[in-house]
Amino acid sequence: MSLQIIFKCIALTYALFACSIAAGADQTILTLQAATELALTGNPGLAEIRARAEAMAAVPSQEGTLPDPALRIGALYLPTNSFNLRQDDFTMMEVGVSQEIPFPGKLALREKIAGQEALAAADSVDEARLRLVREVKQSWWRLFYYHRALNLLDEAEHFFQQLIDIAQAKYKVGKGTQQDVLLAQLELSKLKDEKLNLIILLHSQNARINALLDRTPEMPVQIPAEAEFKLPVIVESALQDKALQIRPLFAQHRKMLDAGLARVDLAQKGFYPDFTIGAFYDVRQNTPSGQSRSDFASVQLSINVPIYAGRKQAKAVDQRQSELLQEQYALHDDHRKIQAEIAAKAAEYQQTKEKLLLLEHEIIPQAQQTVNSLLAGYQVSQTDFTDLLRTQLSFFQYQTQYWQALSSTQQILAELSAEVGEELSHD
Repeated sequence: MSLQIIFKCIALTYALFACSIAAGADQTILTLQAATELALTGNPGLAEIRARAEAMAAVPSQEGTLPDPALRIGALYLPTNSFNLRQDDFTMMEVGVSQEIPFPGKLALREKIAGQEALAAADSVDEARLRLVREVKQSWWRLFYYHRALNLLDEAEHFFQQLIDIAQAKYKVGKGTQQDVLLAQLELSKLKDEKLNLIILLHSQNARINALLDRTPEMPVQIPAEAEFKLPVIVESALQDKALQIRPLFAQHRKMLDAGLARVDLAQKGFYPDFTIGAFYDVRQNTPSGQSRSDFASVQLSINVPIYAGRKQAKAVDQRQSELLQEQYALHDDHRKIQAEIAAKAAEYQQTKEKLLLLEHEIIPQAQQTVNSLLAGYQVSQTDFTDLLRTQLSFFQYQTQYWQALSSTQQILAELSAEVGEELSHD
């Protein structure tokens, strides 16, 4: 046995020992449903998007409310040679209030824009939830496949060890060859190398799903030995129609389009002036001789004059129209991308499903029967060892392909569910 194989076996032993210690620290089984619920309640990325949506929900009422009124207090026409309030008839103390009033319709449009953006932000939370559930499901099913593949490797190692014992026993009595023993030992070493690589992938996937669940990377993840799965019959055209109707991304685009139309209307109202009204009361002191002076009251109205409309308001209208066009293109682009993704995933799912059923009902049972027959024949020296070895390796590969295909179908369904916007049923 080469030094490289020895080192790998040592590393494998250490990795398995570490796994067993970690597994003993937490025996909680992480089902797919539990993983999904943990992610939805604890994932910080989703919480961030949700907090942003909640913040935006507080904006519409602010945008639809008048600006705060301005209170003014001052001294008018105060003589600088004495600063005496009684010296001059024009000296007075003034108090007043003014209120800016946008042109009718502007506040309503601003509130509508903010309202549509807040609703779009809420849709973005639903969209992020779909993406998160998809990632959790895919990570979980990858872990499930890795665990099943490791179990298969354990079974294959046990089989090849038995095969080595049989080959050695036959070699000792002169009914076998040393080549048979060496070939079996070589295949056993290859299985150990493959197992070591699979453990590395398993640890990497553990860290990924822990990140999605807001847990420390080294926290052990215990996957159940059995899992419910579904193989629904899907109709691509039905998925396309349903995605357009219920996918949060499309709802988000539609709300942003409504907000874009309102921005265009608001920009067009920029040609109309805003108003500022005010009321003021001026108090005058009595004359030095005691003669009474009357107070003054005043009312003001000011209007901003859009004299730079060609360089300002007109350009604002152009800007908002271009932004509206941009949003329309974005909606169309996402629609085509999702259509293409659904079509591709539906075809991939159908192909993988057929492969899974073929492996389950035909290939694996036939391979099992062939292995049993060849093994019985080899024990009585009626079967060539290389045929037995090749068939057993094929049988192991078919079993691995079965679990890989099963995991792939569920991952594809998770992607299709995210693309459509809801969980696909068993029907």
